[in-house]
Amino acid sequence: MALITQIGCSGYVSSELLQQQQCYVDDKLLFRSLSLNNKKTSHFDDVRCKRGHQLIVAASPPTEDAVIATEPLTKQDLVSYLASGCKPKEQWRIGTEHEKFGFELDTLRPMKYEQIANLLYGLAERFDWEKIMEGDYIIGLKQGKQSVSLEPGGQFELSGAPLETLHQTCAEVNSHLYQVKAVAEEIGIGFLGIGFQPKWAIKDIPIMPKGRYDIMRNYMPQVGTLGLDMMFRTCTVQVNLDFSSEADMIRKFRAGLALQPIATALFANSPFTEGKPNGYLSMRSHIWSDTDNNRTGMLPFVFDDSFGFEQYVDYALDVPMYFVYRKKKYIDCAGMSFRDFMKGKLPSAPGELPTLNDWENHLTTIFPEVRLKRYLEMRGADGGPWRRLCALPAFWVGILYDEVSLQSVLDMTADWTPEERQMLRNKVPKTGLKTPFRDGLLRHVAEDVLKLAKDGLERRGYKETGFLNALAEVVTTGVTPAEKLLELYEGKWGRSVDPVFEELLY
Repeated sequence: MALITQIGCSGYVSSELLQQQQCYVDDKLLFRSLSLNNKKTSHFDDVRCKRGHQLIVAASPPTEDAVIATEPLTKQDLVSYLASGCKPKEQWRIGTEHEKFGFELDTLRPMKYEQIANLLYGLAERFDWEKIMEGDYIIGLKQGKQSVSLEPGGQFELSGAPLETLHQTCAEVNSHLYQVKAVAEEIGIGFLGIGFQPKWAIKDIPIMPKGRYDIMRNYMPQVGTLGLDMMFRTCTVQVNLDFSSEADMIRKFRAGLALQPIATALFANSPFTEGKPNGYLSMRSHIWSDTDNNRTGMLPFVFDDSFGFEQYVDYALDVPMYFVYRKKKYIDCAGMSFRDFMKGKLPSAPGELPTLNDWENHLTTIFPEVRLKRYLEMRGADGGPWRRLCALPAFWVGILYDEVSLQSVLDMTADWTPEERQMLRNKVPKTGLKTPFRDGLLRHVAEDVLKLAKDGLERRGYKETGFLNALAEVVTTGVTPAEKLLELYEGKWGRSVDPVFEELLY
């Protein structure tokens, strides 16, 4: 078995530019030649991941056409790419991502791209971030394993580094918020921690100059009624977690899907649309129910006995594409088939064959409640104020990174039917912890789950349970963050949403 250098894994180390590399999977040559974009310093790992007796090569980050294979990709290559995420427990990390709405402090209007550009340039100059450009436009920042990016409506996102403890995660969040506030306040910008834009209509939201978003904006109205709301008016917090094997991935995927409605309820924080209550506690979660059913949802096939990396690849291959990135331009492939792409028969790019970068890009355009890449993404929570940003990873780490708690959740949810899981997914955005479930309320299940999360964190031994305090209050009272906002709206705020910009100001 030849040694494989893994490109762009979750932990980066510097290396000389790789020009030629051979690697084998089950004694078949996977890549005979890799040529790499040499405009910037390349980063590599010598991380090896075993699946059976296989060693896997993984793709570089989806920013350029960095990896070119001389042989067409096979389905096994796509399976092997997912399997390359396997890592031993001592290498498991916590990657937290959160989005927030920037707004003008004096008008409450969404910040314009020009203001965002000033903010990004300011962060780069003052805090030594590397600028990410698309043509002449600055669209993000990178520093080590952290990145700052722009969502379609200018939502400001931190994609955190893979970290070992929740204390490190919370320190990262606090450092980011300190930096952002230091620059933003000088240009009259504030940031709002909420799951859905509470005041402004889509027509009021500025459009970011990113090519992939143009393609999505044109395609979304063809496949659902709320896709543009998703793009321009939602914010989330999510955590990315590792797995040790295919079997471990399956267990965590199932537990994550089953409990996602509970996370949605605990973090429900989007009750307003265009200045009024919208009838939901998590409008953000509801929006995903009619964005594009080909790429969203509760993925009932994950609970099939046959489920594994290969079955997820089959699912992903059937999710229509958005785009292909070539020569620093996005080619519109909306609605087209990745299977055709693998045969060189993509109508928008005839003769082009996919790289692992294309596959990685495609996986980022799939939006189920839990998403599989080379790690698992927990995607059910609304964005919120800073004290809840650390609670979301704490909740999932306590459950999924502790064997006893994970098994307890699997036992607890083993007899939940697909219909019950879907019912919770449908009803929780409106009724939260008060959603009826079997002989009680979802709140009672949430109490048990939160106890398992706390126990799991205690067994980790890092003194991390304090990060769950914000959720303990929600479970104890049964009142979600959204319901607190609605109470303020009807009372102290005099039926105005404007005070929310101060209430949830970072």
